[in-house]
Amino acid sequence: QVKLVESGGDLVQPGGSLRLSCAASGYTLANYATAWFRQAPGKEREGISCINKNGESTYYADSVKDRFTISRDTASGTVLLQMNNLKPEDTAEYTCAATLRIWCGSRWYMSDAFDAWGQGTQVTVSS
Repeated sequence: QVKLVESGGDLVQPGGSLRLSCAASGYTLANYATAWFRQAPGKEREGISCINKNGESTYYADSVKDRFTISRDTASGTVLLQMNNLKPEDTAEYTCAATLRIWCGSRWYMSDAFDAWGQGTQVTVSS
């Protein structure tokens, strides 16, 4: 079973940037449609971005559109989430998820659309 590992979470000031990375233990994420979810305390998990297998199609929640960018690092087989202009409301645990599909699909923002999950990395945006 694919195990995912996230890294890159940190404490950052409002307006700052972070880059999260998602890697698959023993596998390459190049074979998986991969998404990022986040969950803030007391809130439901939110699907925020997805990239299809070949990296040609990406999807974003309105809450992060134009600030976050999802991409594939083909050399390392990882999926990255570049987060710019961070806001306090971006504070959450960020988790990556993957599935053996080519496409993210119309339900990419739903947790049950993905089979493999990481443990999460904490992002805190605060001054």
